[in-house]
Amino acid sequence: MRQFVGMKQVFLFSAACLAVTGCAGVDMNNIIPSPPHLREAPAAPAVAPNAPPANATTVDEFDTASEGEKVAALSAAPTPAGALGTTVANLGDPTVPGFWVETPLVTSVTEGRVQSKSTGRTVKVTLKPTTTGGSRISISALQLLDLDLSGLHELVVFGS
Repeated sequence: MRQFVGMKQVFLFSAACLAVTGCAGVDMNNIIPSPPHLREAPAAPAVAPNAPPANATTVDEFDTASEGEKVAALSAAPTPAGALGTTVANLGDPTVPGFWVETPLVTSVTEGRVQSKSTGRTVKVTLKPTTTGGSRISISALQLLDLDLSGLHELVVFGS
């Protein structure tokens, strides 16, 4: 009889261990939810201002810069620092709005200008560091430099 009691305890202990193990993936907030005033608000989707629509297909749909932003980017204010160097750039991510150039010529985000060697036009941009070796330029900046979207373009980069 004593042997039967020991088996019963082993069986109950094993069943309890299996039950606890099965609860490891259970979210207690689904079983006993917290009061509404203590719940976190759902995060808003991370959409950049002036981002192109998700179904954009044309250059005009991707180039979301306003006329005021274009005029400001073309302003002829002198850049205090000299040329950082020359780079060859192609079109960057067209879904990222604004006037920017990703280039290995800078190590931190800074304001600057780029000048096209072929058209001579300049535009104010945000210079962003990259470690890929090549440079990429925003669709809005390419448009103001009067450059083809599909080519490789030699640019002179100026820091501020």
